[in-house]
Amino acid sequence: MRRSPFLAILTTTALVLAACGGDGDEPAETAGPDKVNVGVIAIVDVAPIYLGQAKGFFKQRNIDLTLTTAQGGAAIVPAVLSGEFQFGFSNTISLLLAQSRKVPIKAIANGNNSTGVDGKDFAGLFVKADSPIKSAKDLAGRTVAANTLKNIVETTVRSSVRKDGGDAAKVKFTELAFPDQLPALQSGQVDAIFVVEPFQQAAEAAGARKIASSYVDAAPNLTVAMYFTSQELLAKDPDLVKRFTEAMKESLAYADSHADEVRDALGTYTKIPPETRDALILPRWPAEVDRASVESLAEQAKTDGLLTTPPDLSALLP
Repeated sequence: MRRSPFLAILTTTALVLAACGGDGDEPAETAGPDKVNVGVIAIVDVAPIYLGQAKGFFKQRNIDLTLTTAQGGAAIVPAVLSGEFQFGFSNTISLLLAQSRKVPIKAIANGNNSTGVDGKDFAGLFVKADSPIKSAKDLAGRTVAANTLKNIVETTVRSSVRKDGGDAAKVKFTELAFPDQLPALQSGQVDAIFVVEPFQQAAEAAGARKIASSYVDAAPNLTVAMYFTSQELLAKDPDLVKRFTEAMKESLAYADSHADEVRDALGTYTKIPPETRDALILPRWPAEVDRASVESLAEQAKTDGLLTTPPDLSALLP
């Protein structure tokens, strides 16, 4: 709601009087910490922000942090725009799509990266053990489960299919939350699933067969996701954005060099049992975004028709 000029004058006058100290006997009150709500997904990828919260990296920068879970990055974008979240975690494709449509967002910190090692990444493309699908090219005409549609899963799975010599355009996708994907695969509802840890461990334990490491196929050192904010908050409170970004970078660097503490942190926001946490393949958490990998993703998404308008990477990336 837009304030009237008259109300603005009254407010300004009151602030000036308060600053003058009134009667002179009451000290000015110090402002409390900034309350910040961040939209995240309850997966391994976001462990650094939970670890950073526990380590006090945000509190040290006068930020009172709340972490709220959502199903996927595509759902977090509108919540950040509406002001429900001040910051959010989203996969790179969802952010590229939003920027290409002139959605006023800005990536402010890296989220997580692929390990870059085929067969030993924190995410994978799986089929049933007895599936006739032998490799990614066989997915043409088949259905793959993705946690949200039109996101990084579609682009990277198509990358695996294309790399294997298949027709990437013929792959179909259906939306299923990560916990629902393995049961859907086992019941034959879908032909393949693409899951991240800890769901990858569950798939392997159930005998599912990995046919591709799609993040690795898409780009070396793939920046899988990023933290972002709205252009409105960036303009209104650049100092808050700066402090949050600094805390996030410290959290990423700490997580990247303290794997044992990451595994412990997972126990605070997921129900992953300790024995599974010990077996997880962790993502990489470099503090900086790998711009080359984002450019590669944008090109692939354009080839697949997911991106119809080229995004402005300079406007999107930190």
